[in-house]
Amino acid sequence: MKKIVFLIAVLAIISCEKKETAPKNYVAFSGKIINQNSDSIVVRSRTYSKTIKVNEDGTFKDTLKVKPGVYSFFDGTESTNMFLKNGDDIQMTLDTKMFDETAKYTGEGSESSTFLAQMSLLQEKIMDMDSFLKLDSIGLDTKFTEIKKELTDFYNSGEGVDSSIINNGLKQIDPMLNYYRKYLNDELALKRDLPKGAVSPIFVGYENFKGGKTSLKDLRGKYVYVDVWATWCGPCKAEIPALKEIEKKYHGKKIAFVSLSVDDDRSHGGSWEKANENWKKFVADNNLGGIQLFAPEGWKSEFVQGYKINGIPRFILIDPNGKIVTPTAPRPSSDELIKLFDEENI
Repeated sequence: MKKIVFLIAVLAIISCEKKETAPKNYVAFSGKIINQNSDSIVVRSRTYSKTIKVNEDGTFKDTLKVKPGVYSFFDGTESTNMFLKNGDDIQMTLDTKMFDETAKYTGEGSESSTFLAQMSLLQEKIMDMDSFLKLDSIGLDTKFTEIKKELTDFYNSGEGVDSSIINNGLKQIDPMLNYYRKYLNDELALKRDLPKGAVSPIFVGYENFKGGKTSLKDLRGKYVYVDVWATWCGPCKAEIPALKEIEKKYHGKKIAFVSLSVDDDRSHGGSWEKANENWKKFVADNNLGGIQLFAPEGWKSEFVQGYKINGIPRFILIDPNGKIVTPTAPRPSSDELIKLFDEENI
């Protein structure tokens, strides 16, 4: 009888242990955000969306039932990618002032999200558009061969990373490089079609964030550095800190800094009003300087069409007489921009 009782007790213990170690059917997701942009965050994919409350001290905690895959994490209009699957227990830390650079993940299942963050930083580093534009077609071919090897080696180094990320990443290398190759060829063609010294395409009566309307002719007598961007554009937003520094450095000099938003109804649920409101909120929340303008027809606006813009961010420099210096100026984060300004004696 004692043996039977003992056996029952052992089975009970084993049964309890199995229940305790059964895989979770959800992701435990928690973390802390410094300088948060909102009182909530959103985790989203094409088929899933969940809003999570952020406490006043920046902490958050919730559970998510998901299908394995890559999800977008939003704090306000800022975003990054992460990989989630049920059973994970992921902790995230983030400082929104340096969004991609500070996104860190720990805990069970965090390896894939860490890999995605490292991948984003690597691509930003090696895809240097300003330096590419100085190359001829042979130089571009050589450079892109080097980049393909670096990206391939990076993906193949992903120990512990979900295989879907590795496989999809490897498949996307050639299409991505082909896209950039076309973009660069188009940029080189732009310099032929919009040469230095030609009369610049204009904008007339664009809404100014500070009130009223602004036209290019209002800025005659100064150089005009134009940043064509949108609130949803990650690479555009990555340039904001550098642009603020450039504006500060050249304050009081003969140059105006114009940021021209192409936010439109397509990127804001079919509503131009929502696009405009989102632009105003982003400008205010991020304390953007310079002259902040809203293109009335987005991508179809006369200035955007005149400069043949089909990808952003795009930077343009116009001289005090309203003539083109370059239709593809260096980015604020590039040392080449200061060299260009020096060449023009700004």
